[in-house]
Amino acid sequence: MTKLLALAATLALLPLPATAMSVTQRIALADGGWDYASFDTTGNRVMIARSDGVAAVDAATGTVVPQLVAAGRLHAAFVVPGTTIGVLTSSTSGGVMLFDAATGKVTADIKTGPKPDAAIYDAASKLVLVMDNKDGTISMIDPIAGKLVGTVAVGGALEFAAVDGMGHVFVNVEDKSELAMVDIAKRSVVRRTMLTGCEDPSGLALTTGGVLIAACANGVAKSVDAKSGKLLADIAVGPRPDAVIYDAARERAYVPSGGDGTLTVIDTSGAVPMRVAQVATERSRAAVASRVEDTSSQTCRALSAP
Repeated sequence: MTKLLALAATLALLPLPATAMSVTQRIALADGGWDYASFDTTGNRVMIARSDGVAAVDAATGTVVPQLVAAGRLHAAFVVPGTTIGVLTSSTSGGVMLFDAATGKVTADIKTGPKPDAAIYDAASKLVLVMDNKDGTISMIDPIAGKLVGTVAVGGALEFAAVDGMGHVFVNVEDKSELAMVDIAKRSVVRRTMLTGCEDPSGLALTTGGVLIAACANGVAKSVDAKSGKLLADIAVGPRPDAVIYDAARERAYVPSGGDGTLTVIDTSGAVPMRVAQVATERSRAAVASRVEDTSSQTCRALSAP
């Protein structure tokens, strides 16, 4: 599946007009598929989950390590904040691999389910949460101990998730067009919100204002009040989006769309998020990494593949 992911990398403190953003640099990568990407603040690198392993791109120099870790059919790759513990999900292995972010050496292989997909770190519980797109479970992993410590049965095809730092994780349920809220400590689903008019919700982010933004395959993003589950508004985005990246410093969300290669910029400073710009990126047959930059030195890296 074609993936396009924008990743906020270097952020200035004061907001500037989003329309000043443009593509300024492209970093060539090898052909092949990829899924989610993340930014490693410790190593100052973009980590990319690819079909044959984890690729790493140095944010300062653009130097590419094409296969930091060798593994099959990856979906997520990130480094636990404040550590050198890398995390990847692999549908080939049916689980999570932990690795040394500096060397790429695999330190643990933890089985979770048939199709582990998105994964995130919850600082409040100090757990890695792994969403399974086939059996509908969330697996909870202690990255320090390197072991599975719990499972929540949510049901459906789980996609990306977001945590609120207060013991809850929100997750998109792709095949049911719903947003589930899970109590991490109780290991149970506490609320389900129907995302009416949203097809195959995938990307998800939670703003500091308490608004969830869910990206839908039919070219819309739904904004939802995290506290009540109330639907707030629809936001037009490009077709087949697969991520929502939140920039807390500028109060913006970025929605990259694999269908047309655009990056939608959403202002989240108000009570209801609003679209303020859409940046075009050139789609090509070769996989490339594009840097989207505004006039203030803020940079965003947009990762695209055919």
